[in-house]
Amino acid sequence: MSALDWLGAEAGQIFGQHILWSDAIGNTIGLAALALGRRRSLWTWPVQLASGVILVAAYATAHLSGGVGKQLLVIGVAAWGWRQWRHGRRDEGGAVAVRFATGRERAALLTGLAAGTLAVGALFTAIPQLSWNPWPDAYIFVGTLAAMVAQARGLIEFWFAWMLVDVVGVPLAFSSGLAFSGLVYVIYFALVLWGARDWWLRSRTENTGTSPDTRTSPSATTPAMEGVSVS
Repeated sequence: MSALDWLGAEAGQIFGQHILWSDAIGNTIGLAALALGRRRSLWTWPVQLASGVILVAAYATAHLSGGVGKQLLVIGVAAWGWRQWRHGRRDEGGAVAVRFATGRERAALLTGLAAGTLAVGALFTAIPQLSWNPWPDAYIFVGTLAAMVAQARGLIEFWFAWMLVDVVGVPLAFSSGLAFSGLVYVIYFALVLWGARDWWLRSRTENTGTSPDTRTSPSATTPAMEGVSVS
């Protein structure tokens, strides 16, 4: 059995749902990428790329062109985000500088999410082979891209975009009988809440020039975190 055939093989059943190795590995890597994003680690991007490559291989083996196309877009945005984090300004700790979006940036993200969902939903509806549930799938897909763009720019709204995706993804998965996928989305949501709090506190720290580790001990030093800031 080749590696591609193995990725497309069944790994087992959880909550009555058949789980492919590609799904199990892709979801695990995706969770790792989100956890690395919370830490503002540069490794979040190559990990996301690895997840995308695995899923592209799996979809290609299963002749699911729609899945391949969606993952190729995700890979492209991940590559761009990786470059953004590598070639931007550094904060004092050497990690990505985070901030809240401006009003214009928020409007652009919301407009892109709405327009993108309408366009992609119409495409999925016109070509049923691309998606089994066109409109929710379009919303989740476009929301994922919007979250990645916000992450690449170091915007705290990155986490809120993920929350909006999970709000649809969790009930959709459970109502469709995909309990394992729903559980993964719940774990994503927990990580998102944790990450949003962490980035929000970090943005306050950078605005006041005070490390969260030195608020009670002025003589303490803050260890540098991995990663660089966006431009």
